[in-house]
Amino acid sequence: MTVAVFFWFQGALLVLPFAALELAVLAASFVVYARHATDGERITVRGGELLVEFESAGSTRRCAFARDWVRIEPSSGIGLIEVCGGGQSVQVGRYLRADLRPVLAREIRQALRTG
Repeated sequence: MTVAVFFWFQGALLVLPFAALELAVLAASFVVYARHATDGERITVRGGELLVEFESAGSTRRCAFARDWVRIEPSSGIGLIEVCGGGQSVQVGRYLRADLRPVLAREIRQALRTG
């Protein structure tokens, strides 16, 4: 802004409005980034249930599955992991690299068996 004000006083009148516009766009991009900086999925095995929590743009959604009835399967289509049970299903793994999704599915199955 200091450089823009300097050029304003030198007679380049359009530099200041464009600098202000650029700063406004930069601030808007930081706001959008900040809303999604904590997006993620959390999978927890507690007692007799598997709890899947999704956080996106500050809102959280939870799905609970009975541990004995849950199925972990590869999802058809985009290659996510599908967690099914009790008449509901959710897809997990969207924040994980595609080559690591089978490892996650294996770890979930192992946690369901051992816990």
